[in-house]
Amino acid sequence: MQKSVQSLTASSIQEQHRDYLRIRDAIHFVAAHRLDQPSLEELSKYLHLSEYHLQRLFTRWAGVSPKSFLQYLTKEHAKRMLRQHSVNECALAVGLSGPSRLHDLMISCESVTPGEYQSMGQNMVISWGFHPTPFGQCLLAATLRGVCFLAFFDTEDQRSDVMHDLRAEWSKAMLVEDLQTTQVWIERIFQPVRSVGQPLSVVLKGSPFQLKVWEALLHIQDGEVCTYADVATSIGQPNATRAVASAIAKNQIGYLIPCHRVIRSTGESSGYRWGSERKQAILAREYAERLHRLEPQGR
Repeated sequence: MQKSVQSLTASSIQEQHRDYLRIRDAIHFVAAHRLDQPSLEELSKYLHLSEYHLQRLFTRWAGVSPKSFLQYLTKEHAKRMLRQHSVNECALAVGLSGPSRLHDLMISCESVTPGEYQSMGQNMVISWGFHPTPFGQCLLAATLRGVCFLAFFDTEDQRSDVMHDLRAEWSKAMLVEDLQTTQVWIERIFQPVRSVGQPLSVVLKGSPFQLKVWEALLHIQDGEVCTYADVATSIGQPNATRAVASAIAKNQIGYLIPCHRVIRSTGESSGYRWGSERKQAILAREYAERLHRLEPQGR
């Protein structure tokens, strides 16, 4: 029975991955023609789908209609979110204080020891594997203590790049390809229906300042966004916006450490190391899921 449940989960993630490829193309089209405000008919023609199938695609992947989803992608929507959710409402926090809430997951942070930091992971064994996810292909790596690397990619060149980044980040660790182990982590992170269980652990490797910034990101609620300046203020260093941006750019654990929830004060969502279209897709889907959870039950 357990095997069939795992197989169903893996199949669901595969289906979401296939849907994401179309969603990514849709976001690219909308971004390229944003001044013309393309209609659903134009979008369906671009994707070579009927409007009926386009509706089904978006509803299956994002839980909302194409029209609603595309509204969430606009800069004006992002600016409204920034106004609605101040830095205090985002409840940003500092210090590695244990489990933090992230959508339906509980994330437990653990930083590497100073010795492990200096040794670049010497004597550590790290399992790694490439996997499809609802937001494209990814490389995931984990130790016995938790996920230590998660990077998205689209092309073969990017696939090589993320593998190079993993080797550079943990240059002296023993890296072992182990799809069976990493698939378990993928299913825990991306399964459609999450159950309450043990916290999902991540292993952070960075300077004290970087750790403080990454911990703050974990306290931005799903479906909310804040600015780089907000994060700087939340860690008690309001003049460190550039340093905060640099620390966010060096985050090696995508999605779980939600750097995608930090945007510019103008509402622009560019600057994401794994692509602005992917960032928009994650944010729009999180917002849709949040609204769905807030809807009165039984309606």
